[in-house]
Amino acid sequence: MSIEKIVDQALQDGYLTPAMEAEVGRICDTAAELSIEEYMALDRLMGALLTGEVVAVPRKQFINVMEELVLTEAIARVAEIEATSDCTLDLGDIAAYALNRLPPLYATTEEGASYQRTRAKAELQVIITQKVSEGISRNLDQPEFFPERQVIRKEEKKDDVLGQISSLLQTYAHKYEGEDEVQPVEN
Repeated sequence: MSIEKIVDQALQDGYLTPAMEAEVGRICDTAAELSIEEYMALDRLMGALLTGEVVAVPRKQFINVMEELVLTEAIARVAEIEATSDCTLDLGDIAAYALNRLPPLYATTEEGASYQRTRAKAELQVIITQKVSEGISRNLDQPEFFPERQVIRKEEKKDDVLGQISSLLQTYAHKYEGEDEVQPVEN
């Protein structure tokens, strides 16, 4: 999305989201030089922010304490498994699996987060451990791609479709008659 469109959207909605702000920052960071239109749009946005016509939404005013608890449990379990075996686990997949099966515990203050942590450790730690274990099991059970698999490639001398089909048949078809055995049909 362009700076002009982001500014128009912010003026229309009355607020600038963190995603919109990040996109403007990304454009400004990666552009060698901004156009006059982009500078004018940024000027309009700054004016609107200063007058209160547009409000910048704070980045994050809350946290999900469950994310912290699940990650702590998953990191400990994954480290334990990887230290005692040659398995490599995907921490993100395991945490996402568990989090999708657990209730969120949001807090807006440190006091609220502390309360949620204490409550979760007392009431939900067994379930957290169980869901992380399930996530690990699922991650371990994922099939690995077969090493004998090969990419189907074009052979340089067989660029036409018929040549490609012939190559595929030679490689994969059971009891395929080779090219040298096929007699051309004369008309």
